[in-house]
Amino acid sequence: MIFDTHVHYDDSAFDEDRDELISSLPENGIGGFVNVCADYASIEPVLEIAKKYDYAYAALGIHPSDVEDMDEKKLENIEKLIKKRGSRVVAVGEIGLDYHYPEPFRAIQKKWFVEQIELALRVNKPVIIHSRDAAEDTQFTLDRYDFRELGGIVHCFSYSAALALHYVKRGFYIGIGGVITFKNARKLKEVVSMVPLESIVLETDCPYLAPEPYRGQRNSSLYLPWILRTVANLKGVSEEMVERVTTENAKRLYRID
Repeated sequence: MIFDTHVHYDDSAFDEDRDELISSLPENGIGGFVNVCADYASIEPVLEIAKKYDYAYAALGIHPSDVEDMDEKKLENIEKLIKKRGSRVVAVGEIGLDYHYPEPFRAIQKKWFVEQIELALRVNKPVIIHSRDAAEDTQFTLDRYDFRELGGIVHCFSYSAALALHYVKRGFYIGIGGVITFKNARKLKEVVSMVPLESIVLETDCPYLAPEPYRGQRNSSLYLPWILRTVANLKGVSEEMVERVTTENAKRLYRID
């Protein structure tokens, strides 16, 4: 069974068939997933999905593109919910920095990135890191902390193999999704080739970033086999090994029995 470490099944793209799709996952070889919060409004839907399915888990945190309206009261409420829901909330995320657009201002993003890392430390949960066009500031922030005990994923990794190996040494897993199947993903293919399989987890980030041959369509965990197959080919190992090791990695990180 494959484990999807990063989904957004609360997204409106799944409004018409959410229950049908999620219910079909186990029979299609998907043994579990973590539904990751993006903005404050998505917290309750994310928690409801984790409550409804015993193979679904939640991550609570605010995406860097949505931190402009964050305040201490909201942060306190997220912390209370994480503590209240216990083992159903397995991570703080997705959090980080996104400089692709000019807003929110970088200073605001940095503030709430640090605040949410500190939250993760308080509740003893791993972090799910979003970083786009912000390699230097993300590394500078993360290097201030020791994640070898806490753990985390650098989600949808898009930087160099050297930086990936740096994060592995710092206690992170590297999240590999549909982009690895794209013909122009030379840099990411190099990352997968160089990073040990024991430090890789699989993700879809659905409904976004569907792999080939579904690129441009709505993504779902059902497309994980295409990602898994590409990783296996790049590593020169069997698909069964990639499935077993990446699932073990995910469960170890998220502390799922």
